[in-house]
Amino acid sequence: MTSPACWQTPPANLRLETGEVHVWLGVLDVTPERLLELRAVLNADELARADRFLPAQHRVHSAAARGHLRTLLGRYLGVAPESVELQFNSFGKPSLAGPLGGLRFNVSHSLGLALFAFARGRELGVDIEKVRPDFATLEIAARFFSVAESARLRSLAPEQQPRAFFECWTRKEAYVKARGDGLSRRLDTFEVAFGPGAAPAILAAGDEPDAPVRWAVHDLQPPDGYCGALIVEGPGMAVACWKLD
Repeated sequence: MTSPACWQTPPANLRLETGEVHVWLGVLDVTPERLLELRAVLNADELARADRFLPAQHRVHSAAARGHLRTLLGRYLGVAPESVELQFNSFGKPSLAGPLGGLRFNVSHSLGLALFAFARGRELGVDIEKVRPDFATLEIAARFFSVAESARLRSLAPEQQPRAFFECWTRKEAYVKARGDGLSRRLDTFEVAFGPGAAPAILAAGDEPDAPVRWAVHDLQPPDGYCGALIVEGPGMAVACWKLD
């Protein structure tokens, strides 16, 4: 899939239509005043979860990400953000509780930036990662990637490897999140395309023979220094990329 357009300011009358995916890019380093507003829409469990983080910056990021999510869900549903009811499957994937479950969503954040993805009636997963050359090693790839993926990474020039590593990582994480089976799925049991000249795609999945046609892979374009990927169920979905104020 080709990359969606750059991040745009949404119109005031924004609507999510069937056949569309909306992806939002949000900054989690918010002002103290904005943090108070975002924390005000969280429930007690969400506040407790955010406040468990020891570094203060992580507490801010956790609360801001959850507050942004509730704000966006409230906007799409036409309800107060604090009234949105969430539920989680046995692997921790969130969804809407009750009759509003036709709206699907997914969230990812990394070192101060977050992605929020929404669609109607289609499963989806999203992932964003800071490109960290110290993590993007051939040894870690050999541990988590398939044999073919590790070989592909080794074939690239050293200066290309960190970016390519995280292209592979984000596409694999987004697929796992779209499937909703979380940590139960080993990352080396399926294969994605990545690297210079490779169109993003699921190439093979051992327990899902139709994965290459069931799931569409979209490259996202976060700011420099980050990688992002979206996996959505079904072809032909139009992807719009919006930025949060």
